[in-house]
This record gives sequence, structure tokens and C-alpha cells, in this order.
Amino acid sequence: MRILVVGGSGLIGAHVVDVLRERGHGVTTAARTARPGVDHTLDVTSASLDELALLLAGHDGVVYATRTDEQRPVPKPIYPRFRQDMVEPVVRLFTAARDQGLTRGVVLGSYYTYFDRLRPQWRLTDRHAYIRCRAEQAAEGRAAAGPDLPVAVVELPFVFGRAGDVLPNWSGPLERWARSRSPLLVPAGGSAAISARSVAEITVDALEQARGDDIPVADENLTWHEMLTRISEAVGRRRRVGRLPGAVVRAALGSGSLLQALARKESGVNHRYLAGLMLAELFVEPTTGRPLGPALRETFANPPDAPAAGAKVG
Repeated sequence: MRILVVGGSGLIGAHVVDVLRERGHGVTTAARTARPGVDHTLDVTSASLDELALLLAGHDGVVYATRTDEQRPVPKPIYPRFRQDMVEPVVRLFTAARDQGLTRGVVLGSYYTYFDRLRPQWRLTDRHAYIRCRAEQAAEGRAAAGPDLPVAVVELPFVFGRAGDVLPNWSGPLERWARSRSPLLVPAGGSAAISARSVAEITVDALEQARGDDIPVADENLTWHEMLTRISEAVGRRRRVGRLPGAVVRAALGSGSLLQALARKESGVNHRYLAGLMLAELFVEPTTGRPLGPALRETFANPPDAPAAGAKVG
């Protein structure tokens, strides 16, 4: 197969490229920023159908591995901005892919859409613009692709690992916190987690099998207490991790929501309802059973003062 990886210089995209080449497939990479290993510099949020068709010609499949920062507050209204950044590029990409005769595709999505299906009572797509756009991204991308171009959606939790100097975009603040003298306090609840290498192998499996389904993934399920304890060990400062009462979490995030409202800003994940997510066990079953430890240690193998590279997924 010949596969185009959009976001091929990002944390997961780079691992997808490696796995594709290890299995003997041809790869073309595209990314917003020119850097070693990027074949084409292209911003898919503004690329036209003609530009995308030219890029896709001669390929069998495509991987969409870019993402949007759901936590960064931006001026209201956020939903049109997220549609423009997340949904419309996927629709154009898979419209062009269909017209070029591609036969398989993968979108790297979010495990929030998995929980939206699993827990409809949480009303995640009603409450959070980011999750709504993730669901629309999958549905409208598949509609644009048509029946002859199956599109799998790999639903990602926390992803650990590195690709050269590229790290998860949340790893820097967590590392600084773990190395600091500030108390380590976490709420109840937790999250599924996976390594970038595991994501890449699952992605390439989906391409080889021409899957078109939703694929929630996890190597391990970790409580926040377990995750922060292991991060503190990885940075060489194992410390006691305390428990943060749920009422404190709700009050703090409620205050954050109020401050955003006063500034006429909002985040993709609405802080008014974020406490409910933080206090839940966002676990995915079944897990792969692969050990997460090597990727977790790799993520936090920086010198104390080295900043984490901004590592969006693409």
C-alpha cells in the first residue's frame, strides 16, 4: 500500500510512518510545518479540494493525524471555530480521497466519542463543543468518503511516548509539577492510557484490514493517583500523592468556568461540566495488555529544565 499520513511529523503520525515502513508500505507525509521527514508542507484547515486531490493521487489510503487543543480558551463562540478546524478539513480530505479512488482511511479521534456512545446520559456532545465536533468529524468524514472508502476512527485516550523531540503537549506541565515542591493532589477517577507505538500499530492494522468502525483503544487503565505516582517515579522524585475531595474539584472548575464567562471565552471541553469527567473513571475495555511503562518513562526522560516540545497529534 501507499499511504498518505497527514500530520506525519506529530507524536502519533511519526510512529504511524515508522510502523508503515517497517511493514513494507510506502509512505508520504504532510504537515503544517516543514521539518525533516515531511514530504509536503500543507495546512489542511485551508487546503482546497484540488490541492488535496493532487496530494492524494496515487495513494491507496490516508491517515488524518492532526488535532485541536480542546483546553485552550478562545473567544466565543467556539463551535464555528472548531468546525472549521476539525470537521471541514476531514470532509474535504475524504471527498478528495473518494474522488481519487482511495480504498481505506483512518482518523485519529478521541475516546470522548466512545464515552458519548457508552454513556448517553452524560450528554457530552450537547455540553462540549470539542466532543460534538469529534462526533461530527467521524460522521461527516465517513459520509464524504462513501461506501467504497471505509474510514476507521481510532479513539484515543492519554497517549504517552515521544517522537524525536516531539512530546505530548500536556507532558511539560505535568513534569514540572512532579519535579516541584508543590503538593501532588489528585481527584478520584482516572483515564485510559496508551503508548504512541501501540496507537500506530492499531492504526496500521486498521489500514491493512480496511476497517471502517470505531476503535476505542487503551494499553492500561490508570486512576489519576496511579498515573501521577508513576510520573513522579519517572522523573526521579517519587512522592506521596494525596486525594483531592470532589467538592474542591467542582468548586475550582466552577470558578474557572465563571472566569471564562466573564472574559467571554470558552474551551472545547466546557469547564462547567469538566469536573464530572475528571471524577469519572474514563476506562476502556478491553485493553491491549501491553505495558505502558516504557512509553511513560520515555515521555518524562527530559532534563529538569528542558521544555516539552509542543506535540499536538500532527
